[in-house]
Amino acid sequence: MVSLPLLSTSSNVTKPVIMAETMDPLAPSVNESSFTPSLMNKLRMRFGSGSATPRSMAEGYVEFGEFRAQAPGVKKVGTFAGVFCPVVLSMFSALIFIRMGYLVGNAGTLVTLAQFALAYGIVGFTVMSICAISTNGAVEGGGVYFMISRTLGPEFGGAIGTLFFFANVVSSALCISACTEALVENFGPNGYLVGDSPGLPNGDWYRFLYRSVLNAIGLSVSLAGASLFARTSLAIWVTMVVCLASAFLSFFITTPGMIEKPETNTLINVTSFKYTGFSVNTFYENLYPKYGRDYSTSDGELVDFASVFGVLFTGVTGVMAGANMSGELKSLCEYSSGELLQNNYVYLLPINVWSPFIAVGMLTATFSAGLSNLIGASRVLEALAKDNIFGFILRPMVPRSGNPVLAVIMSWFLVQIGIITGSLNTIAQVNSVLFMTSYFAINLACLGLDLASAPNFRPTFKHFSWLTSLIGLVGCAALIFGLRPAYASAVAFACCSLVVALHLLSPAASEPKWGSLSQALIFHQVRKYLLLLDPRREHVKFWRPQMLLLISSPRQAAPLIDFVNDQKKGGLFVVGHVRVGELDGSGDPLASEHKYWLKLIDHLKVKAFVELSLAESIRSGAAQLTRLAGLGAMKPDTVLLGFRDTATPKDFFRDPTSPYKTEQFDLDSGEIIFPARTSVSTRISASEYVRIITDVLSVKKNICLCRNFHTLDMAAVERRSASLKYIDVWLVELLTPSREEAFSVRALFALQLAAVVRSSRGWQHLRLRVHVVDATPLYADQLESMDSAVERSNPSLSPARPVHERLEELLKLLRISATTHTVSEWPALDDFGQWSETSYDNGTTFSRVPHSYLQKVNHIIKSRCEDGTAVTFVQLPHPPKLPPHATDADEPVCEQYLQVLDDFTKDLSPTILVRGLKSVTSTAL
Repeated sequence: MVSLPLLSTSSNVTKPVIMAETMDPLAPSVNESSFTPSLMNKLRMRFGSGSATPRSMAEGYVEFGEFRAQAPGVKKVGTFAGVFCPVVLSMFSALIFIRMGYLVGNAGTLVTLAQFALAYGIVGFTVMSICAISTNGAVEGGGVYFMISRTLGPEFGGAIGTLFFFANVVSSALCISACTEALVENFGPNGYLVGDSPGLPNGDWYRFLYRSVLNAIGLSVSLAGASLFARTSLAIWVTMVVCLASAFLSFFITTPGMIEKPETNTLINVTSFKYTGFSVNTFYENLYPKYGRDYSTSDGELVDFASVFGVLFTGVTGVMAGANMSGELKSLCEYSSGELLQNNYVYLLPINVWSPFIAVGMLTATFSAGLSNLIGASRVLEALAKDNIFGFILRPMVPRSGNPVLAVIMSWFLVQIGIITGSLNTIAQVNSVLFMTSYFAINLACLGLDLASAPNFRPTFKHFSWLTSLIGLVGCAALIFGLRPAYASAVAFACCSLVVALHLLSPAASEPKWGSLSQALIFHQVRKYLLLLDPRREHVKFWRPQMLLLISSPRQAAPLIDFVNDQKKGGLFVVGHVRVGELDGSGDPLASEHKYWLKLIDHLKVKAFVELSLAESIRSGAAQLTRLAGLGAMKPDTVLLGFRDTATPKDFFRDPTSPYKTEQFDLDSGEIIFPARTSVSTRISASEYVRIITDVLSVKKNICLCRNFHTLDMAAVERRSASLKYIDVWLVELLTPSREEAFSVRALFALQLAAVVRSSRGWQHLRLRVHVVDATPLYADQLESMDSAVERSNPSLSPARPVHERLEELLKLLRISATTHTVSEWPALDDFGQWSETSYDNGTTFSRVPHSYLQKVNHIIKSRCEDGTAVTFVQLPHPPKLPPHATDADEPVCEQYLQVLDDFTKDLSPTILVRGLKSVTSTAL
């Protein structure tokens, strides 16, 4: 049974989780947790069928902007060597040395410049978003992943972080392929640096061998640590600057001549192309697009705008370091013919004043960029492992020393798979889509932060707005789907699938410790719409149930909570609980208990809010919840109470046959959360219980008393059991049975509740039966005082017509599908000889109700329930009027009232005693 809240004897206090010191991102903390749940355990934790072992904060989670002390002995990489050099090298690597001719020769100068402007525009807006987010707190290891995950939450952040990891892997494979191409062009058969010598052998397998060796060298450097990487990058950057300067000088020094076709170009028979030097004709010739075929692909694929932009965008993933390439473009279009640019991607080698300059630049820049991306991928993978995004799958990636060795090895292995593709231009298309997806997520995160208007979003970088983020976001989406719809669709599907999978299975999502932007946006929107929801504009046509269920222990009320969740039908559902006590200055006694109530909501899978009250008495706490639960116009208008009886409650959390069975509220310490009422527990007094009912009615709210819901089998209802056929509504007032009662506000409120239950999913197969009596009013003035919910001007509802015809007409007007049943055997009170027309408000009213009358009424209802009734709705008699202040004389009167209700509903199917005060039905459009 369900009773009102009792005094809680347990404190439900758990020790707070202490955050351990988190080490530097380049030397992540050791995962000390020995708990390795299986996939089934993860499903149980997610869906609430088992208890979840809490993850220690010491496992590596770092909040955005958290202040931490640097771990001793950890070497940090400087800004110039660790950031600027890798960014510049990644931009200059394959694009300027190997693919600049490919861009201008196919797309022409104007289109190439337009593509650069478009790409830099997207990158520029993204940089503004990056600066805004990164200056709002300390960014740890993982870069883009860290910013997105700490902003958008573990699900979306984990999904984008995974795609960003693969973006770095693909980018590393691209750079290694570019380095291999440079190696073959310089040192392969008839290479520019070996002349007629055989040089290195060429072929698909030989190229794969060279790529594998370069990848292995990158693995060795990566395993040596970040400091060696920084020193390597700095040296290569200096070398690259010298080589690039020689390329610019060569345009002015080298005289016009014929440039031989590279050995790798087998598409055409021409052996050489003209280098014109400075020429106005060459400049105009190269202005417009002349798309040809890509000789670096196996079948000579036709080049188009999308393929050119895909290659170009790989050069701007190094953010904004390449703005000075515009000068290189101008030199290309003035000095080199279109045929040369299309058919010799490494034209810079033969026209350079000293070819080894370009060869060294090609090899060092591309190798360094590949190395940078390999290390970047390993750091993102390490960050995903530290945050426990994929649980035990990535747990070995969390290092026990400074360098994430296993993460580096895993990244190297995936790069090794990526280099099988071979063609630089093919890899570039995938690389661009993945990076643009990451940019899309960054702009989305910044846009959300700005729109949410969170007080803690105070970036020191001020040169951004929601508009810049929106432009960057829309631009990325338009480019991805406009240029590569197939790739974009695949990435979008993968991202959405990852978000769903992580939401259901990720330990980081099941035990959320991250601030999620979605919650800030939801709060912002809910507040705005709540202000627009004006209670003065409520109309009965759009009424929906708004329920406040007061319970003592959910262990014994689980089926009732489940039922009310169906009964609310898209309305408001608040689960309320009262603890007797007071604030003593030591803290909030309900704070530790509240989290278990939220877990309860998740376990029962109901859409409800939780409100807890601390009061000097149960009645006082119930009054607080009745008046204050909800917000604005979303406030409960119906209060539901468990029935006060002596039946032994059932523990649905421990019953092995119960669908609500769980162990997550039985703590390892032996403490039981939500202890159930026992046979020796002190019940709430009858007078306090009745006064709660009176208080609810006095504030003009509807009241429902729920009895026998421990017998309700919700699983049988959902599987459409043949034993459950009906929902019964008795439109009969117990003490004043009359045919006019069926048309009163309180009767139609019960009818509306029953109709709402039947329309809910899982209940629609049940039939609604409406029971009425054909008795005339006991008193002459009863008909006149009846608070009819329908207009008497309607001829079809005239009291002169038979009650069942009027009721059927009313059901038709209300669009409620139900069968009507006139109960002719309902007894009259005056037939028992002990009843008189004494005022209904007399305190002795319920003591004079004949027991035999209640037994016969109970027998009539019970006989109908035996036909297969799932739930019964009956009318609740008005409680006795009590003096304003409690006296000793109240208890007997209230006991008599509750005894009448007990005899009335004894051994019935799950029953709701309803007393409605508000009109909730409408026959109008």
